[in-house]
Amino acid sequence: MADCCQNKGCEITALRVRHARVLWIVLAINALMFVIEGAAGLLAHSTALLADALDMLGDALVYGFSLFVLARSVRWQAGAALAKGLFMAALGLAVLIEASIKALVPFMPNVETMGIVGGLALVANTGCFVLLYRHREDNLNMSSTWLCSRNDLIANLGVLLAAGTGALLASRWPDIVVGAAIALLFLRSAVGVIHQATRALRAPAATIGIPLPHPASLRAR
Repeated sequence: MADCCQNKGCEITALRVRHARVLWIVLAINALMFVIEGAAGLLAHSTALLADALDMLGDALVYGFSLFVLARSVRWQAGAALAKGLFMAALGLAVLIEASIKALVPFMPNVETMGIVGGLALVANTGCFVLLYRHREDNLNMSSTWLCSRNDLIANLGVLLAAGTGALLASRWPDIVVGAAIALLFLRSAVGVIHQATRALRAPAATIGIPLPHPASLRAR
């Protein structure tokens, strides 16, 4: 037992435990913020807040996928990453459609609510980003998860920008533009995740069934 953590098997097990702990924390944060931002977005008639809320929901599901494949093979992880990418793409398209509809409806969003809730979301996502940053190169699963967290911060800043410029110009267009920009960010990230996952799924059959690789071997690839 004293030598257990000197072998690769024990290191991999310890890594999975750390991953699971981090993923459960960020999953809970994103699920809570989805409820808060979703309700605020509906009340404030804000495309940007609704887009950010959908982002939170997508991330909560992404983290659930990530927990599901923690102890599974590289191929399982690649399949989960592919599912994440497809889901991100679907969210992006949904938000683009919503932004297009809002562009035809002359209704001014509540910029005060946007600013307050957007600031709260930024604080929450900064915490998630810090938790996930150290694990971003551990494997494909954690890499795609960290990418979602990074995009969240960009989206949060966009919501705050929309609130500020919307208040300054007394216009609904900053909200619509930021909502559409978040959607495009979803789509760009989705393409990258789908590409990585597809490449992993096309890897030699010898990799199927192999447990989570050691971080050093992944960085060496």
